[in-house]
Amino acid sequence: MKTDTIDAREIRRKLGLNQQQFWSRIGVTQSGGSRYESGRNMPRPVQQLLRLVHVEQIDIGKIKRDDWEVIEYLKSNDPEQFKALKKAAKGRSRKG
Repeated sequence: MKTDTIDAREIRRKLGLNQQQFWSRIGVTQSGGSRYESGRNMPRPVQQLLRLVHVEQIDIGKIKRDDWEVIEYLKSNDPEQFKALKKAAKGRSRKG
């Protein structure tokens, strides 16, 4: 059995954010986030948004469908080019 449990409270504390700051970035109210942190079952879409925004540090406001389609196209049709671009992007982000 695969366990995809996300400890939202731990992630939030490591980032040094209060509940309002943390949860509002993914469209969840502070009270809703508080319930998730207290053990209420977190829906999978909320878990994925939390992972993208707070773990992967992706600004979801900047992602467009076209961008995602290009990524998926490259991954399936030219995986070597995708790997090369991914490597180049990682190198660039480390320098900046």
